[in-house]
Amino acid sequence: MMKKIIFGLAALVLLGTVTANAQDKNVWKSLSDVSYKVSKDNFGELYVPVFSEESKKLEGTVVEADGYIIPFEGMFKPEHIILSSLPLAECFFCGSGGPETVMEVMLTDPIKYTSKRVKVRGKLVLNGNDPEKLMYILKEAKLVSE
Repeated sequence: MMKKIIFGLAALVLLGTVTANAQDKNVWKSLSDVSYKVSKDNFGELYVPVFSEESKKLEGTVVEADGYIIPFEGMFKPEHIILSSLPLAECFFCGSGGPETVMEVMLTDPIKYTSKRVKVRGKLVLNGNDPEKLMYILKEAKLVSE
């Protein structure tokens, strides 16, 4: 009986460790593997993302992403932010980062702007169809740490 209890506790600890490691996985590294194909619409050429198999496996799952809030003047909404894996001076909009380094985050609870690195958790959506949105979207997200 004692062996079953010890085995059960060991299994719970191991499961907790595996779960924690999956949540701590650097999602940005997985999302960085993307290529593009050129497509046309009524307005001209578009670069359409072609997501890697690893990215496709993450779609619809809950992931954690850490990064910096991009403060667009007059556009910051505390429940809908742009998160960059790179600091502001290097981000996609201001520096050398590519489109795979940013994501839209739809938060369930509004947050305050900070220039410090934050971590959010939410359900990942891959967007290859809507050019008005970023290619990575985190829905039903919550602030994990500031």
